[in-house]
Amino acid sequence: MIIKLDNSNEEMANQIFTVFQRSYKIEAQLIGSVNFPPLLRNVKDITNSRTQFYGFIENERIAAIIEVAIEAQHLNINSLTVDPHYFRKGIAGKLISFALNKVKFSVAVVETAVKNLPAINLYKKYGFVECNRWTPSHGIEKVAMSVETVQ
Repeated sequence: MIIKLDNSNEEMANQIFTVFQRSYKIEAQLIGSVNFPPLLRNVKDITNSRTQFYGFIENERIAAIIEVAIEAQHLNINSLTVDPHYFRKGIAGKLISFALNKVKFSVAVVETAVKNLPAINLYKKYGFVECNRWTPSHGIEKVAMSVETVQ
């Protein structure tokens, strides 16, 4: 079941933080990064965020989270994290489908590390294609991927 998470609630923000930390530690290892910026995000950052968080609930626990921002008809997927206990169950795909079907949008965009091939391959399954590649100051090469709706 997918539900909206109230990130302004400190207890919920702590649960979101825990899933983020577990997932991003694995991603940092996957891409070979020692200083992975998403791991620096704290509970207060989550509590104060104006984005929307949706959680996939399994066995009364948050198994995965998708964080989105919607401006006009532009959908940004800011994060998609799965607790390692729930890897390889298709949950990330369910959250992507949910986000893509939740709102009307003309373009959806997501960013990830170039070395994060599992994420890139997953987004490709949902029609995302590479639209930009760059290396920010933290040194982790990134790729932006987008998908447009058929009007």
